[in-house]
Amino acid sequence: MAGERQGPAEWGGWIILVHSARTAVAAVASVLVARLFRLPEAYWAPITTIVITQSSLGAALKVSWQRFVGTGLGAVLGAIVASHFERHVLVFGASVFFLGLICPLALADRSAYRFGGITLAIVLLIPRAGPAWETAFHRFAEVSIGIGVALILTLIWPEREDTPLAEQVSDSPRKTNGDQGKVNEFPPSPATPPATADDRP
Repeated sequence: MAGERQGPAEWGGWIILVHSARTAVAAVASVLVARLFRLPEAYWAPITTIVITQSSLGAALKVSWQRFVGTGLGAVLGAIVASHFERHVLVFGASVFFLGLICPLALADRSAYRFGGITLAIVLLIPRAGPAWETAFHRFAEVSIGIGVALILTLIWPEREDTPLAEQVSDSPRKTNGDQGKVNEFPPSPATPPATADDRP
């Protein structure tokens, strides 16, 4: 994200205005879509959208995929466990442990495990009147809407990228006064003067 790589002095004015407007539009759109589908906890959609819209497109795709996989695994495991076991802290602990073991099988990384654990906790620990599979499905749907809205916004309204520091260094002008200011260059070693007739043995 541009703001994370800039100091307080650089991240201001027009940049912060555009960034704030972009984030607000994404969050509102996510809430409206979730409400359109009458999801009971629509607030999970904008939470997901806000997390993802803080990234560039490349980073957003990676975050989105891992969050999608992790949420799906957590929702499925939570629904299965809640349907066959009573609510107990040891059951929850064993489920979190098992989720960590199956995440690598789905080519999911630690961030997916984190998102899956959050979904698992919501499904298993929060008391619900309806069946567990319904809670798991709602959670998955809310996160999926948040991911979709974030990716669409990132495509149609990308955030300006900063020039990486390495490129700034390589593009910076070098000094030409003698040997001063040369980057990563050692001065030439003094050449040994040729032997004169007086120096020969």
